[in-house]
Amino acid sequence: MTYLVGYPLMLAILLPVIAGSAQASEYRTPLAGEPFRTEVFGHKVEIERRDRANTAAISLGGTLYTPAVGSTDALPIAALYWRKETGHYRSRLIFSVFYNEWDGALKGNRGVEYLAHLENYTDPFPQEELIGGRSIKSTSAVWGYGTGWLGVGYRTPVAPFQSDNDLRVQLFCTLKYLYNSRTGDTGTDVHLPPDTWENGVRLRIRYDGLRRNLMELPHEGIAWGGDLEWSRRMRWSDSNYGSLQMKQSDTQEYAKLSGYGVAAMPVPFLTDRDRLVASVYGGFSPHESLDRYSGFRIGGGPFPNESDDLWRTPYPGALFNQFTVADYVVGNLEYRRELLFFLYLHLRGTVAWINRDYQHGGMIRFSQDRGEAFSVGLTSGMPWDSSLYLEYSQDFGILRNGTAGSGLMLLWSKAF
Repeated sequence: MTYLVGYPLMLAILLPVIAGSAQASEYRTPLAGEPFRTEVFGHKVEIERRDRANTAAISLGGTLYTPAVGSTDALPIAALYWRKETGHYRSRLIFSVFYNEWDGALKGNRGVEYLAHLENYTDPFPQEELIGGRSIKSTSAVWGYGTGWLGVGYRTPVAPFQSDNDLRVQLFCTLKYLYNSRTGDTGTDVHLPPDTWENGVRLRIRYDGLRRNLMELPHEGIAWGGDLEWSRRMRWSDSNYGSLQMKQSDTQEYAKLSGYGVAAMPVPFLTDRDRLVASVYGGFSPHESLDRYSGFRIGGGPFPNESDDLWRTPYPGALFNQFTVADYVVGNLEYRRELLFFLYLHLRGTVAWINRDYQHGGMIRFSQDRGEAFSVGLTSGMPWDSSLYLEYSQDFGILRNGTAGSGLMLLWSKAF
């Protein structure tokens, strides 16, 4: 709770120093994709117009955790990003070995689109649930899924009419294959459900009216979206993870509702170099209908800024998909300062209210919890069309069963 006082106090101290006492200026932050000319340290810099609808990039890095989260004290990051858009179709790919996703859209008449989505999570290593900040060996299992969606949607451009500014309404029929198997550490009293196919439907809405800066960070505007999904497992059974019994009748069929909102805006009385970015994420589902495989997942990683990634719910310093939750609300408030046209400092406070799995008295059940975190970081352009993201985060207990801890993430990305 101390950071809730310290965060506004830190802003009050830093803002006058780094903003130059809020003096008026005609300076305008360079925006994504637009040409830009300036002079830095006596050297002339010229940036050409960039096609943001057609790009490819690779990202490499990792996160260090002190103390460890569960049994993890370091986690590598590697991903390939590819996006292409023509007058006839759109395509987007994220490839990161164990988790991959692809979205495609064929453009029809009057904004109609014919849609497809492929996704897989196929980690070959045993996975243990992190409960109360500790790895529970008895929950060890090798599990994953592959899913495909087919659908139809409507898309229309919105202001400020950049390549990622649009309103989308999409309806999908979904098919998923879910598998899981025991390991040598799986508890003798643990009963896993069978591998199964899932059928479902998903309604997805996305609105992106954000204008982004040169480093693709939200500069001004709003974005919001939501997902309503329903799924039914074709083969299923009662299961348990220790003392908690999950009945087939409760978990074979489930429904989930989630949404998010992001707003980027000027800081009153300061210059264009100073921005506030607020975001909120939330989800709901009846508690008894979710289990280890169907619950919402909250995790770490870089903060989402790209249009198709804004739905992802971040918590600074967490592992990938660390929390299994039934209901959640996560709020973030960020102050960002443009130090140079290619260098940005951010300070961010995060508060989370979650209904997550929790072990108590030998039982694993959903329970209310609250977390607070503070993070500070730099986003910088680098030579050879690359960028660097460095962030330090401090969590005040939710990640490590009441023990405070920190994370340090470094991510280098190269565009092609």
